[in-house]
Amino acid sequence: MIESTGGTSGSSGGPHELPLRERKKRATRQRISDTATQLFLQRGFDTVTVAEVARAAEVSAMTVFNHFPRKEDLLIDRIPEAVEMFTGAVRHRAPGETPVAALRRLALDLLEARHPLSGVDDDFPPFWRIVLDSPALRARAREAVEELEGALARALAETAPELPDPRLAAALTVAAYRAVYVASASRLLAGRRADAVAPDHRARLDAAFDAVERALAGMERNP
Repeated sequence: MIESTGGTSGSSGGPHELPLRERKKRATRQRISDTATQLFLQRGFDTVTVAEVARAAEVSAMTVFNHFPRKEDLLIDRIPEAVEMFTGAVRHRAPGETPVAALRRLALDLLEARHPLSGVDDDFPPFWRIVLDSPALRARAREAVEELEGALARALAETAPELPDPRLAAALTVAAYRAVYVASASRLLAGRRADAVAPDHRARLDAAFDAVERALAGMERNP
């Protein structure tokens, strides 16, 4: 769910709004990630070293690690962006809007934009094959889901006091989103086109968030 296709993390503000130093930092991160992705696509994740990525990106290995603490994060690089988006949707939701409604809106917006975090785009299957072929990447993807769940639980605890169990609410929401993501990814890996998958993905998202809303309503009635 947290995977990318070599895009830079972070979504707040356009590059033109950032100071020059930050723009350069993001450009370097983007170049490293893009270079790593191409090498992994050509040769597989496990056979490419960080030193090779650094040489190809024309930076030092230390620079690579400054941007990506772990080799796996060179490919699964949208963890910070996912955390920012999901927690931001909860923290900055409109007055009277429930957390689940805000997260549903985010999910549908991601689908509409064909954002990598939506999981629906014809360009994504090659990336997923790299992940599926590497035990290390699969393990990192699972950790990323746990990180997102923990961050969302904290945001819910701070902004939705009506929820009796924020951690359970976060777990239900992330699990529901992940289930829809994985189902659509499987169909794309099997050869379906994104335009054919998108309508069902949208319907599944709505059904998933409906289920989460019913579950949380039950929790509120039976604290």
